[in-house]
Amino acid sequence: MSRNVALHPAGLCLAFTARILSRFSLTPSPYIYICSVVYTSGCGVSPEILDRHSFVPLCYQIQQRFLEQIRSGVLKAGQPLPSELEIAAQMRVSRMTARHALKALCGLGVAYSERGRGTFVSRIKLEKDFRQVLSFSEEMGLRGSRPRSVVLTFKKTPPDSQVSEALHLSPRDEVFLLRRVRLADSVPLCIECTHLPVRLCPDLEKTLDPGSSLYRALREHYGIQIEIADEVAEASLASAAEARLLRIRRKAPVFRFTRTAYFRSGEPVEFVKSVYRGDRCRVVNRLLRQPRLAGERSF
Repeated sequence: MSRNVALHPAGLCLAFTARILSRFSLTPSPYIYICSVVYTSGCGVSPEILDRHSFVPLCYQIQQRFLEQIRSGVLKAGQPLPSELEIAAQMRVSRMTARHALKALCGLGVAYSERGRGTFVSRIKLEKDFRQVLSFSEEMGLRGSRPRSVVLTFKKTPPDSQVSEALHLSPRDEVFLLRRVRLADSVPLCIECTHLPVRLCPDLEKTLDPGSSLYRALREHYGIQIEIADEVAEASLASAAEARLLRIRRKAPVFRFTRTAYFRSGEPVEFVKSVYRGDRCRVVNRLLRQPRLAGERSF
């Protein structure tokens, strides 16, 4: 007895392939399924092969396909990736498998997701340039990324001994403490903890939107222009709390930056401690050889 069965488009694709192969007396391999994936990013139709009998998980195979597209430039920064539903339908996998593949790409830092919008290809790693005094917002703007901040703490507080020493404060002085998670294109890059002497910007809590650029507010409202900074970088591992905020695994590699910024006169104005994701940041510097002294031998 025959029945009419409504096939899913992906099923039609497989049925059509099998029918074509049978015309040439070929038998489709039971070990691989072939289907076409239409990328919503506009990169066209690309045949993808998933080995369903391999020990390599399907989510990892899908992740690698997208990595190849990203690294080759077929998928470019800012372009959307297919949704969970699209990947599941086009690759004949479960939504859970598709979700794991997209999360893995985000975990690697090559993609980011925005609630209600989807998942997008992210930009290259942030380069921390020791040759310039730049705020986070300025660094992101130069790289074509959209900066955003999640404010964790913004308050007046007595400074600890490290902050007091760095900013040359007396026991009676207070500082503004501004702790934020800094994001670029919705990807958390660092946790930034900034200390500023209250005497330099006494009503900062009224003039600053803590989610916006601090350096711009200091310049516009107080005439504070930071021109010199000492910065130290150390390699470290993320704590459980830091990993949660940065969306990385616990004990993942991170950079810890300690920065003291000054007026041109040498008066300290800002002390910052930051934790940057190791998979999304690299340190760049230019080294110059000093002119040789008279009589110095060269080797």
